Amino acid sequence: MFETKTPTAPIFRLGRRPHPWEPPDWSRAQSDGTFGNRWDDPTGYYRVLYASSQRLSCFVETLARFRPDLSLLAELEEIAGENDYVPVGHVPREWRDARLLGTCNAQGSYADIYATHWVGHLRQTLASECMIFGLEDLDVSILQQGKPRRLTQLSSLEVYKAGLNGIYYRSRYGHDLENWALFEPFQIRVIGDGEVLCLGDPDLLAACEILGLQIEG
Repeated sequence: MFETKTPTAPIFRLGRRPHPWEPPDWSRAQSDGTFGNRWDDPTGYYRVLYASSQRLSCFVETLARFRPDLSLLAELEEIAGENDYVPVGHVPREWRDARLLGTCNAQGSYADIYATHWVGHLRQTLASECMIFGLEDLDVSILQQGKPRRLTQLSSLEVYKAGLNGIYYRSRYGHDLENWALFEPFQIRVIGDGEVLCLGDPDLLAACEILGLQIEG
């Protein structure tokens, strides 16, 4: 029996105005039929919404792209003295203004994709794909890093074939952050119209501190 999870509390999504739970339009799909995200459908049949159990996780997952380059941080760390002046990544105000934080209740069963039986199943089912990408094995570390995208997207398809409503997975930025990939048709009940992102939002500020970012006012 494959391991599954179901959200027991409302979940959150950072989406674009005016409807944060609106799935991306198919016109924005890439040439491979996906939107370039980890658990997208490689066949281009169903869309996926990405959400989180915690507001903090929404911000961390979405803002990580703005992080300072790791090599730059390493070089600056070698500079003697206080480093209060060290430049950090900047999150443009336009990013915040274009988004709302949505809340919903989600129903259904979601594959606990990093659990033992799922990893074993995917290792067998996707063995030939692993060989194509030069992987010696398929384990949690491969699934969690999200690369190659083709492999995680094929994993999504296996979950869809199993008749489940999506995927439950822990964030690669910290296992205390829980995320959900919701498959179309979405089994959700939206709560409210979405929350405007305020500069003083404690979870937004916490995410910026974790990621080493400054957000423009």
